Amino acid sequence: MEWFIFYLVIVNVIGFIQMAVDKRKAQYNKWRLPEKQLWFVSSIFGAPGTYFGMRFFRHKTKHKLFKFGLPVLSLLELIVIVFIFAYFDWSL
Repeated sequence: MEWFIFYLVIVNVIGFIQMAVDKRKAQYNKWRLPEKQLWFVSSIFGAPGTYFGMRFFRHKTKHKLFKFGLPVLSLLELIVIVFIFAYFDWSL
């Protein structure tokens, strides 16, 4: 169980940092992170961190796919995590 929680923390921190990096690159008109990369990290249980980064840095907030997709994906990931904990009989 500890490794899974560690994984969740790491992947969400990566999602948060990606938003910070992409925002900074956008401000300086530099090469940006591909949206596929942002979505990949989000899809492997990093959606809450990516969403929090989006809100915190006010980045990609006008993109409907990010604005609505990340909260939905976060909710779906939360449901999957609850089922994983229930299936393996893990408790916090």
